[in-house]
Amino acid sequence: MNNRKDILFIGFALFSLFFGAGNLLLPPLLGYKAGDDWFLVAIGFIITAVIIPIVGIIAHAKLQGTLFDFGKKVSPTFSFAYCILIYVIAVALPSPRTAAATHEIAIAPLFEISPIYTSSLYFSLVLVFVINRSTIVNLIGKFLTPIIVFILLLVIAIGFFHSEMTAHTPTFKTPFVSGILEGYQTFDAIAAVVVGAVIIISINNLSSANQAFKRDLITKSGILAGIGLFIIYAGLIAIGAYYSSQFELNSSLSSDMQRANLLRSIATSSLGGFGNSILSVLMALACFTTAVGIVTGAADYFKGLCNDSQIVYAVTAVLGCMIGIAIGQLDFNSIVIIAIPILLFIYPITIVLIFLNVLPEKYASPLVFKAVVLVTFVFTIPDIVGFITPSQTLSRVNSCIPLAEFNLGWVLPALLTLLTFSLFSHIKKAT
Repeated sequence: MNNRKDILFIGFALFSLFFGAGNLLLPPLLGYKAGDDWFLVAIGFIITAVIIPIVGIIAHAKLQGTLFDFGKKVSPTFSFAYCILIYVIAVALPSPRTAAATHEIAIAPLFEISPIYTSSLYFSLVLVFVINRSTIVNLIGKFLTPIIVFILLLVIAIGFFHSEMTAHTPTFKTPFVSGILEGYQTFDAIAAVVVGAVIIISINNLSSANQAFKRDLITKSGILAGIGLFIIYAGLIAIGAYYSSQFELNSSLSSDMQRANLLRSIATSSLGGFGNSILSVLMALACFTTAVGIVTGAADYFKGLCNDSQIVYAVTAVLGCMIGIAIGQLDFNSIVIIAIPILLFIYPITIVLIFLNVLPEKYASPLVFKAVVLVTFVFTIPDIVGFITPSQTLSRVNSCIPLAEFNLGWVLPALLTLLTFSLFSHIKKAT
């Protein structure tokens, strides 16, 4: 394997697998609402949409295993349940959302057809790619992603040139926290633990190099993908902010239509009539690669559970695509709303597992894993219940928990638990 070339095209593949699930629609509207505070919003967004996912790839590079390895220090039973939950969520939400985003941006403006036809054709093509999984990294890394990156940079660069570089008054009360929570909607932390395994399996299929070489390759590729995501996300947020004085969105429209209309207006303003065509191609490619990665990851996992059965791989791929067709006909914003309570639950646990797995063994013993995950789970419950059924009693409980008003009540308890139990484990080993 040629190290530099491999780092480049695996980094491209990772970028493309992350930059999908409708993520192109999220940053511009976020920047539009942030106005003058777009930079603070961008920092928050990048923490959950770039930094944590790339740390997840580094954790995969260290483990050189599957998603099961992320949680096995808690217990095998927990890890099994976590894996099933992650793959079900990935197949049922971010994967279908790519079809919804593709329909709303690339298909609906040109053809008056039902979303069911778009999602059916879309996931039929996804299935073809998943069944031929040996071509995934090469195709995505060498061909599709360079096109995606080039178009994105073109839109951002020309968009800056054509914008008035003025932003309106911010609408967020806590821009930094709003950016963090909106970063959840990218699903990138979940994508890191799902598609990281796909990349590792693909590399193992292509090369018999030693683990140290593969670890270095994946780590450097992940950092490269992170730099790309940082540039693109920050650029799209900034453009959304700087175009806020040029466009007035209809507040009566649903958020998904606001996202689509804003992005389409920016593309048309910066690239003229050709902008809509460019945007359609970009959305279709960016979303498609992510859907392929998610369904492949799920199929790989269940194949591994059943003694590497190729039949199980194919059946899982077919089921994943059928779920995608069924849910993918919903509108983009409906899927976003459905995802909120699920993300408030699974994202904190995923984040702590990612960071625990990159820590040295002496600071992340099985006891530390168990304690931190348990505390994180307990302190996410008020966020979930509060979103589903708000109440005064719950508000009083949240008022006693630092950061709970921002749906981040789990952060300090998890950090304190990590420090306490790491110190305890260290002292116990010393004695």
